[in-house]
Amino acid sequence: MIDHQSNPRPWEGSTRKQRLPSQWQTIRRQILERDSYRCTVIKPDGSRCWDPAGEVDHIIPNDDNSPSNLAAICSWHHRRKSSMEGNAALRRPTNRRPAERHPGLS
Repeated sequence: MIDHQSNPRPWEGSTRKQRLPSQWQTIRRQILERDSYRCTVIKPDGSRCWDPAGEVDHIIPNDDNSPSNLAAICSWHHRRKSSMEGNAALRRPTNRRPAERHPGLS
C-alpha cells in the first residue's frame, strides 16, 4: 500500500499523465489483453512473475507508446522499477562545477 501521509501528492509537478496519448486507455487495454493480464517481468532466477497485472509499463523509459515498448506489469514490480528509475535519475551527473581537488592530495 502506498503511504500518502508523508507525501499526499507524490506526482505533483509531474507531466507524465499529460504526455500520454489521448487513446492511452485503449492502448493500455490492448497491452493488458495481449499479455493475458499477467505480469511479464522476468525475475532474477529466470522465471516469469505470473502475478495479475493491472498496469502497463514503458520497457524503455520514454514517451514511446508503441506496443513493442509496453508491457503488462503487476503493481509491486511497477513500483519497484519506477523507484529504481527515480533513484538513478537522482544520481545522474549534473552540470555543476566539478569539486576542486584537495590541495594535500596533489
